[in-house]
Amino acid sequence: MNSISVRTLLVRGMLAGLVAGALALCVAYFLGESRVDAAIALEETHSHDHGGGEELVSRTMQSTAGLATGVLVFGVAVGGIAALVFCYALGRMGRFGPRATAALIAGAALVAVYIVPFLKYPANPPAVGNPDTIGQRTALFFLMVALSVLLAVVAVILGRRLAPRLGNWNATIAAAGGYVLVIGLAYAFLPSFNEVGKDFPASLLWEFRLATLAVQVTLWTTFGLVFGYLTERLLVPKPGTAAVTDGAANRPATVAG
Repeated sequence: MNSISVRTLLVRGMLAGLVAGALALCVAYFLGESRVDAAIALEETHSHDHGGGEELVSRTMQSTAGLATGVLVFGVAVGGIAALVFCYALGRMGRFGPRATAALIAGAALVAVYIVPFLKYPANPPAVGNPDTIGQRTALFFLMVALSVLLAVVAVILGRRLAPRLGNWNATIAAAGGYVLVIGLAYAFLPSFNEVGKDFPASLLWEFRLATLAVQVTLWTTFGLVFGYLTERLLVPKPGTAAVTDGAANRPATVAG
């Protein structure tokens, strides 16, 4: 993989991330914003009872320009990072082509970066959670993300080293089992938070959490499909192009007299 290919793949990864971010933005707006509005209405009712403060940024700005900026920038950023991971992983994960490698990276990122931390520290809408613990909860969530990604990398390395001895299937099962075991220990020993008020509707809480999960699934699924298509067009020559190239390579050279 030369520097030109890495640079080209990085650009295509960021482009795929932008497309994925645009679709994720639509899901966030149409599925998530109505739940956020409902949660804010409950929060405002509670705040009026206790003397709430003035909002610094309007809700309209938050749900339009703010949401779009956050989701699109996130999509471009993770698209670039995933493209760099793709450059390293291509050809080192068995006989997977560009599309399959892109799909595997996107699926692994969805699980390691979001789903595993989400199961321990799920997203909460406004009016849920103690403001005094928000710093601790945020730090623990990012700790869980870092731990999950690190363990996923270790599991891949372990699986590759065990493959010659155990075979690909058994090595994969062993590495995945080790990952699940350590993640389970992290779930058990890291602190948990149960700060949902008794008066907060359970249906609204789970609808909000499912909406956030849908945003991430849309983002990573779209990225895997779009980036896989773009990389295959770049890295896999068409049959006609390959034939022309081979013919040119086998043609005898003409030496000027």
